Amino acid sequence: MKKQYLLIGFLMFSFFILFSYIVHKDLLIQFDFDTTVRLQDNISRRFDSYFSFLSDVGAFEIMLGVLLIFLVLQRRIRGIFVLGMFGLFHLIELYGKFFVNHLPPPEFMLRTQKIMNFPQFHIRLENSYPSGHAGRTAFMSILIGLIVWRSKKFTRLQKTLILGFLIAYDTAMLVSRVYLGEHWVTDVIGGAILGASLGILSMVLL
Repeated sequence: MKKQYLLIGFLMFSFFILFSYIVHKDLLIQFDFDTTVRLQDNISRRFDSYFSFLSDVGAFEIMLGVLLIFLVLQRRIRGIFVLGMFGLFHLIELYGKFFVNHLPPPEFMLRTQKIMNFPQFHIRLENSYPSGHAGRTAFMSILIGLIVWRSKKFTRLQKTLILGFLIAYDTAMLVSRVYLGEHWVTDVIGGAILGASLGILSMVLL
């Protein structure tokens, strides 16, 4: 099984590199703009606060806390390697935002509201690719989902409910980043692919 995780993880990471090149070459600008406009035109402004809350939940500090709690409950010393992969994700994210020329949506598209007021570690960079929120969400969901699916402690119904929740949460988070004007859809896709690939590779280390 670990060989399969290794192969799938590396294939997804390779696709992330290819997709990053496409984004850097500005081949999907119109797709980005049209998708954002379509989402903002068709989703009610009543959802601004709900999506903004999701934005706060996806912050680095909260996701790191959730990951630490999850790994402690797993009682696996090799969980330290998973933390290393989580850190590696953020290094690659910063690299992408430094070197992939992809500006964020203009200010007039921004709809984020401040819901939770707590200290956050945040580096503001000129470019927006890839999305850290999307990547962290994909990383956590893939990791938790695969561990739960392999576990014998859960019934099939419980596994289905947990995976259903993870899919719904991921979908809402990814849509929120674009709808709020925080990221273009390509930022979100790139972040999700990167996070998912490292989440799968983390399974090799557990």
